[in-house]
Amino acid sequence: MAEPTKLPVNTEKANAPSLQGWRPFENLRREIDRVFEDFHGGVWRTPSLFDSLPTLARARSFAVAPAVDVAEHDNAYEVTAELPGLDEKNVEVKVASGVLSIKGEKQEDKEEKKKDYYVRERSFGSFERSFQIPDGVDTDKIEAVFKQGVLKVTLPKKPEVQKAAKTIDIKAA
Repeated sequence: MAEPTKLPVNTEKANAPSLQGWRPFENLRREIDRVFEDFHGGVWRTPSLFDSLPTLARARSFAVAPAVDVAEHDNAYEVTAELPGLDEKNVEVKVASGVLSIKGEKQEDKEEKKKDYYVRERSFGSFERSFQIPDGVDTDKIEAVFKQGVLKVTLPKKPEVQKAAKTIDIKAA
């Protein structure tokens, strides 16, 4: 019978690198958790079902004022407001004391009855946006047009304000 080969075994681990305690993914996870904790209560917070219910209700109404663009042209200012789902009868445009106000209200009640289910949804809300009218606007000629959910208010400038810019020659000293 052959005798087994005997190899020397080094039982000292002093020279061998130790990987015990080195957990790169655990450290990464701790850092990411710390970042999310810094934003606690902000946009990074994971919403619960109870948080999302009021959010859904707010999303269906005008809890936030609608998007509005304001542009200046040579002869007028133009205010454009996106008001999806509204009719012109639900929108009011007023000018008082140098302020342009746009108000709107939406009320919707949908009901659907089928053989095996019944759904009823209601949504409502209102908004108001106000803008200081710049000097030089002819308030008697302000016009508003509502088309396909977009309100466009035109604030024409007075003729003296519309004068073309004059170029002034520069003379060498």
